[in-house]
Amino acid sequence: MGLRPAPSSAAAAAAEVEQRRRPRLCLPPLELLLLLLLSLELLHAGDCQQPAQCRIQKCTTDFVSLTSHLNSAIDGFDSEFCKALRAYAGCTQRTSKACRGNLVYHSAVLGISDLMSQRNCSKDGPTSSTNPEVTHDPCNYHSHAGAREHRRGDQNPPNYLFCGLFGDPHLRTFKDHFQTCKVEGAWPLIDNNYLSVQVTNVPVVPGSSATATNKITIIFKAHHECTDQKVYQAVTDDLPAAFVDGTTSGGDGDAKSLRIVERESGHYVEMHALYIGTTVFVRQVGRYLTLAIRMPEDLAMSYEESQDLQLCMNGCPVSERIDDGQGQVSAILGHSLPRTSLVQAWPGYTLETANTQCHEKMPVKDIYFQSCVFDLLTTGDANFTAAAHSALEDVEALHPRKERWHIFPSSGNGTPRGGSELSVSLGLTCLILTVFL
Repeated sequence: MGLRPAPSSAAAAAAEVEQRRRPRLCLPPLELLLLLLLSLELLHAGDCQQPAQCRIQKCTTDFVSLTSHLNSAIDGFDSEFCKALRAYAGCTQRTSKACRGNLVYHSAVLGISDLMSQRNCSKDGPTSSTNPEVTHDPCNYHSHAGAREHRRGDQNPPNYLFCGLFGDPHLRTFKDHFQTCKVEGAWPLIDNNYLSVQVTNVPVVPGSSATATNKITIIFKAHHECTDQKVYQAVTDDLPAAFVDGTTSGGDGDAKSLRIVERESGHYVEMHALYIGTTVFVRQVGRYLTLAIRMPEDLAMSYEESQDLQLCMNGCPVSERIDDGQGQVSAILGHSLPRTSLVQAWPGYTLETANTQCHEKMPVKDIYFQSCVFDLLTTGDANFTAAAHSALEDVEALHPRKERWHIFPSSGNGTPRGGSELSVSLGLTCLILTVFL
C-alpha cells in the first residue's frame, strides 16, 4: 500500500478543520491520542484503498463529536466520557471484521482500552448517542451547555469562575483579586438567581480586627424539575454531611442533580450541583471554616441590581480591607520601622519561625504563603498554616486556569514582583500593626 508525498487537498482541508476543533478539548494527553488517530485517518483517507465496509473513520469522528464539548475540569466529565468511550468501543466492534488488518483500527482499539482503564470505565453501561439532541439533560449543566454550543457552532466552551475564603479572612474573588478583610459579622459571598452563600466572621484574638469564619450558610435555589430548594449550614465543630432537612441529595432518579459527598468526617465536605455546573468545598481547619467554589460565569452573573453586595463578585468594601488593595499583605513598603516590631507580633511566632513553618507546606512564596505568615503572626494559631495550604489545594482542584493558580505580590503597575525577604517582612509587619491598632 503506497503513500503519496502529500495528502490530497480535500484530506488536507479536513485535517485543517480537525486542527481548529482540537483546542476545544480540555483532555489529558492520552485522550489526545485518539484525535491523532483521527488525523491519521484523514491524512490517509485518499491514499489507502480501505475496504468499503471498514467504518473506523466514522467511529472516530463520532467519538470526537461526542467529546468535543467536554471539559475534564468540571463535574460529570468522567460519566459522559465513559459513555462516549463505550459508544466508540461498540462502533469498533461492529466494524471489526471489515477492518481486519487495518493499522488505524487496531490502534484505536488499543487506545480505547487504555482510556477505559485510565478513567475506570466499566465495559457495561449506558452509551452516548451520536445525536446531541438525544443526550440533552436539562438537569446537567455540562450536558445542555454542550448541546447549545453544538447547535450554535460555538467555538468556546462555558467559562468557569472561582472564589475562595479562608484564614483571617483572605478572599479570592471571581476576578482573581486577592484581599485580606475584616468583615466581622454576616456577609454575602454570593447572591444570584441560582445560589446564595453567606459567611459569618468572628474576632480571632482580643484587641485585633482580624476575624475568621465560624459559620457558612449555602442556599441552592429551587430549579424547575431538577431540585427543590436545599439549605446547607455549617458551624464550628458541626460540619454535617447533609442539608438542614436531613437529605443528602436533590432531584429525582439515580443521577442526582445535587448531592453532598463527605470526604473527611467533620472536616471536609463537597457539594456537587450538576444542574448549575457548580462545585462547593467546605472545610473545618482548627476552629474555623474555609470555602471554595467554582461556578459557570453566565450563572454567576445572573443577579439583580439589588444583589450587588457579593464579596465573591465585587470584593470587600474598601472600609473593610486591611491589605493594600492589590492583593498584597504588604500595605506599606519601604518605610523604616522599629526593629523590635520585626521580632514578634504574637506570642509563639517570630517572623523567621512563621516563614519557616509556612515554607514547609507552601514552597512557592506566593500570596497564599504570605497569608499563612500573616495569620501565624497575628493569631499564633498553627492551624492557619493548614488552612492556607488547603485553600491552595482547593484552587488547584477547582480553578479552571492553571496559569492563575498562584498569585504573586505585584508592583503598582500590576507586574509580578520578585520581592526581597526584607520587603515581605516590612509589609507583613506594617499590616500586622494595622490589624492591632
